[in-house]
Amino acid sequence: MTDEIIKNLGPLAPLAGVWEGEKGDDTAPDDDRGVETNKFRERITFEPMGPVNNHEQALYGLRYATTAWRVGTPNPFHEELGYWLWDAKAKQVLRCFIIPRGVTVLAGGTVEANAKSFELAADVGSETYGICSNKFLDKEFKTVRYELKITIHEDESFSYEEDTQLKIKGQVDLFHHIDKNTLKRQLSK
Repeated sequence: MTDEIIKNLGPLAPLAGVWEGEKGDDTAPDDDRGVETNKFRERITFEPMGPVNNHEQALYGLRYATTAWRVGTPNPFHEELGYWLWDAKAKQVLRCFIIPRGVTVLAGGTVEANAKSFELAADVGSETYGICSNKFLDKEFKTVRYELKITIHEDESFSYEEDTQLKIKGQVDLFHHIDKNTLKRQLSK
């Protein structure tokens, strides 16, 4: 069954599996709402799933979980759970996820089935690809836009760069919370 699902994952097929990255860069708001930069390591697991049928729409996807640790610390500073989905008919990649800080995102973009690089985005207030936050974050650190670029490399690795644009209370300019990393496929033991 998994081989059949993977054949239907379009540009997401190369991501199935377990990945680890050791040299991530995180630019985030510090405790005083300034800027801090951190190095991090992370592990992402992508499990093939599908089909999910919405009447005429058939989606295949990857159930995923991410955990990230600042380099040199034992406890994770970031986790997320969600799905990456492929709508072959509409040529749409969707990423829907929740972060336990009280943020949910549904990002999407038009992507060719054989693409090795693609971009997704979401905007606050959008009825299709949008962002929803809890009341505290909406007031203090409102996420107004989310952008993600994925590049799948030939050497069993992929890289990403995500830009979570925040409107921080009391600041005029948007804060660009940037995360980027290159992850390598982990071989089964």
